[in-house]
Amino acid sequence: MQPLRKADPSTIAGYRLLGRLGAGGMGVVYLARTAGGALAALKLIRAEHAADPGFRARFRREAATAERITGRWVVRVLGADPEAREPWLATEFVPGPSLVEAVDAHGALPEPAVRALGARLADALHDMHEAGLVHRDVKPGNVLLALDGPRLIDFGIARVTGATALTATDAMIGTPGFLAPEQARALGAGEVGPASDVFSLGCVLAYALTGRRPFGTGGVAAVVYRTVHEEPDLDGLPDSLLPLVTACLAKDAADRPTAAEVRAALGPASGPAGDWLPPGLPALIARRSSRVLDLPVADPTRLDPAPPPGTSRRRLLVLGSAGAVAAAGGLTAWLFGRDPATGTGGATGAPRAAYTLGMVTDLSGPGKTDGRAQERGLRLAAETFNARSDRPFDLVPKVRDDGGDPRRSTTAARALLQDRALVAVLGPTTTETAMATAEVMGPAKVTVMSLVASVPAGVVRGGSTDPRTYYELRPHPDTLIVPFARYLSEHRLGRTAVVHDRAGGTYSWSAVRSMKNSPPAGGTVTSHEVAADSEDFGPAVRAALATSPQGVMYAGTSPRRAALCARALKEQGFRGPCGSVEYALEPEFLTVAGAAAEGWYFGVGYTDPDTVPAAKEFAAAYRERYGLTATDRVDRFAVETYDTLFWLGQALRTAIGRNAGVTGAAVANALMVTDMLYKGVARSYNARANDTSTSALEGLTLWQIRSAKPRCLGPFAEAAQR
Repeated sequence: MQPLRKADPSTIAGYRLLGRLGAGGMGVVYLARTAGGALAALKLIRAEHAADPGFRARFRREAATAERITGRWVVRVLGADPEAREPWLATEFVPGPSLVEAVDAHGALPEPAVRALGARLADALHDMHEAGLVHRDVKPGNVLLALDGPRLIDFGIARVTGATALTATDAMIGTPGFLAPEQARALGAGEVGPASDVFSLGCVLAYALTGRRPFGTGGVAAVVYRTVHEEPDLDGLPDSLLPLVTACLAKDAADRPTAAEVRAALGPASGPAGDWLPPGLPALIARRSSRVLDLPVADPTRLDPAPPPGTSRRRLLVLGSAGAVAAAGGLTAWLFGRDPATGTGGATGAPRAAYTLGMVTDLSGPGKTDGRAQERGLRLAAETFNARSDRPFDLVPKVRDDGGDPRRSTTAARALLQDRALVAVLGPTTTETAMATAEVMGPAKVTVMSLVASVPAGVVRGGSTDPRTYYELRPHPDTLIVPFARYLSEHRLGRTAVVHDRAGGTYSWSAVRSMKNSPPAGGTVTSHEVAADSEDFGPAVRAALATSPQGVMYAGTSPRRAALCARALKEQGFRGPCGSVEYALEPEFLTVAGAAAEGWYFGVGYTDPDTVPAAKEFAAAYRERYGLTATDRVDRFAVETYDTLFWLGQALRTAIGRNAGVTGAAVANALMVTDMLYKGVARSYNARANDTSTSALEGLTLWQIRSAKPRCLGPFAEAAQR
């Protein structure tokens, strides 16, 4: 929210203005207070637009429509004057985040929360439809969350069923990605009815459950085409809600349930919502609701009666609005972020500054498993950090899906740069997406941290005088051969045969060269090639076994081809230790290799928190937060992402002490402080990790296939001795 400007009035029709919630070409939306102390959102239309008879007619219709909507789960109209020189409309002010902000900050909502959300939105739509109205723009941005339930807002394009539109002929009304096929085709008013709202509600439910739009993202034309012609992406929806959401998203309006039927299927919509919000959101709402009480009262442009002796203006504001804030039970989308430069820090009772940690990662493409793990680790870390009473500031995650496409990474990174509170970005899953993200963030001096992807040295960084803003917090791929080689050395197995898979390109060649330059146990290393266009590993394995090796390593990057190598070794009777690297440790290796996978070792750049005593608490919290059982393995890269947020928090604390005005650059510089070593729950982190061979190996672990499952044996140096 912005303060009032000198040209702004201090009152409008008895409403005391407190600040600006937003402004555009059509007018300004103010935060206001009624004479009785209730907060209101007051929309004031500029006089030049009000002079247009067509515009004034549309605004008059909006006010009349909104006044007819009186359900519990919609915002009520408090007053309006469509005939004024500058028309205005005042509605209840709901200080709660929008569904978009909630999902952006905390991820997809759990099923119980979505059931409560959907039942109440369906109830609101049922009331509208019973009154003969159609909302026509049900979307996450028009759903505000409060402690007692959601509120549906923005009836600016709502219309009486069958009424003639006041928009241009064939204009598409609604928001692409959440509008119904009949809206996307810009059909006549008579064909856009209550069923269109139900379709939009189905999109909202899918979004809340998965964090993704069911018809994807991209250009308007592409999204509209998918809405009309393709099936929605409902991957990840719980089986209990999949049939209902699928029915809501039927292409034919006649096949969709009514709003009342949706409400009945989701559960009761009446009565108190209780603790319907997932962990993290109620605390966020409470903190930000308190900020409303700290709003300054604008100096009036007319004489006000003097307050009673000894009563300050701020005291009057608190007394007048506290009841309204408590009743609203939430926090506004407009008050979501406060300018970090003006935050007051961690003083008791004072609002804290909020800084943004961005994430550009793959949530829908080939790397979505690792992308989702990073997102989950980041959100859990933010919730844990922000729950600490002694924290000096809040950390707010903003996650953007690049689908593994570097072009989308560039777009996502540019969007994040619009946030003035952005201090760092995490999450790329490929070399290309890491480069694309870093190329956008580098000139802005915003740190990019990679936990999954690796970029060749010198590709991202600029000249030697430029501040370093790109960090890889994972062991470099070239070091992944070290854990198995160390195992062979510790067990004095000095004759090693390497199956060189030419399909692995430069990486395979480099691995073979490194093994030969530093043979395990000071012994001998022989290499035996398999052509890139062949899947017959028999001849290479036969030649390798002719050297009487004590250990065999597969040098390549393909899980399938590593499995073929394992099968050939088993078929030819080799019983010694076999190993490879992280790239091969994928489900496909186990599927294709079968029994031949048993006993294989892998050098890996992530850990299993269940094997680290300091990370046991994290593992328990992660399982609880994301509904995993005690036997489900915590997603890889999740604990490393969790650690990274706290390391960045430490760097940010240092940065604020040095230069709070340039947070992104200050954090980048703070990370390079010599003693900037952070001990996380999984491992230690150091921005100078590539400066010494010892620190460059930090985070390497040794894994083994045991009973047909990958098992982390721990940090490689200790694990190799067992």
